[in-house]
Amino acid sequence: MKKFKLIFCALGLFFPGSGFNCFYLQGLKSFWAWIQLSALLGGLAGYGLLKADHFDSAPGWVLLTFGFIAIEASWLTTITFGLRPDEKWDAQFNPSIEEVKRTHSGWPVVLTVIFSLVFGAVVMMTFLAISFEQFFISQIYEAKKLSQ
Repeated sequence: MKKFKLIFCALGLFFPGSGFNCFYLQGLKSFWAWIQLSALLGGLAGYGLLKADHFDSAPGWVLLTFGFIAIEASWLTTITFGLRPDEKWDAQFNPSIEEVKRTHSGWPVVLTVIFSLVFGAVVMMTFLAISFEQFFISQIYEAKKLSQ
């Protein structure tokens, strides 16, 4: 069965962290897809912990970081595989394909790569800004406790 680069990139762009793009290439035996999916679910659980504790839960931050890494890794693999030359894509994922059915990716794949880069940068900057803000807020509270 032919593996399409556009489908892989679209799954990575629209369902980041779910591992669907890796499941598409390797099926249910994909180790990285299961790691991504479990990290994403852990991140959702971490967000629930943080929301319940008003963003003051160390395990919540750790789990949320795992979810963040899964999402960013998905967008990064979309960029990496989307920019891979079609010949290398076919050599790895479509080795016995006929010449007329070779992969010819075009602008749709390039657009998924561009949007993955944009979304990845925005999410990373947002996550880092919120993390540093919460860290410095916690430091202020600790300093107030010490001064009393």
